[in-house]
Amino acid sequence: MSELHLIHQARQGNEMAWSALVEQQQEAVFRLAYLLLGDADAAKDVAQETFIRAFYALDGFDSSRPLRPWLLSITANLARNRRRALGRYLAALSRWFQKAPLPVGPDPRDEHLRQWQAQTLWQAVRRLGPADQEIIYLRYFLELSVAETAEAVGVAPGTVKSRLHRALERLRAVVETEFPALRKEHAG
Repeated sequence: MSELHLIHQARQGNEMAWSALVEQQQEAVFRLAYLLLGDADAAKDVAQETFIRAFYALDGFDSSRPLRPWLLSITANLARNRRRALGRYLAALSRWFQKAPLPVGPDPRDEHLRQWQAQTLWQAVRRLGPADQEIIYLRYFLELSVAETAEAVGVAPGTVKSRLHRALERLRAVVETEFPALRKEHAG
């Protein structure tokens, strides 16, 4: 059943159609919330609230557009609101996260190298501002196209490209100054 048909059915009150839409989108919504908040429980709460809000706003959704960017836009807004409301909690969590020990000098033959690189890269991204994190998460972690990212953030595709370029430049600077081992591992 197509997404458009499911949306139409959900608008008519078909709970199974809405459940199918939720099932199709829940992983992406949760992943974005988790990436933005860094906490699985908070991400679950935001994901659940995203789907509740989307359900009540479904009649106003432009069904000529894909559903995922719209849901991710709701997710990002809710996550930003939660982050503002829980600023102290997230600051404490961030301090703890930054103090977590990193593996020292992993052997390139080590089977855990990719896991170390992914964790270290995520830590580097977490050093960026929230707007930079969001654009990188949407484009690269969730693998949205430029157009989908633009729709999720509510800006033009050209703006996504320029924001992404600036965010990646800042990420390169963070990697070079704070995570030089990551750069060496990636180059080698």
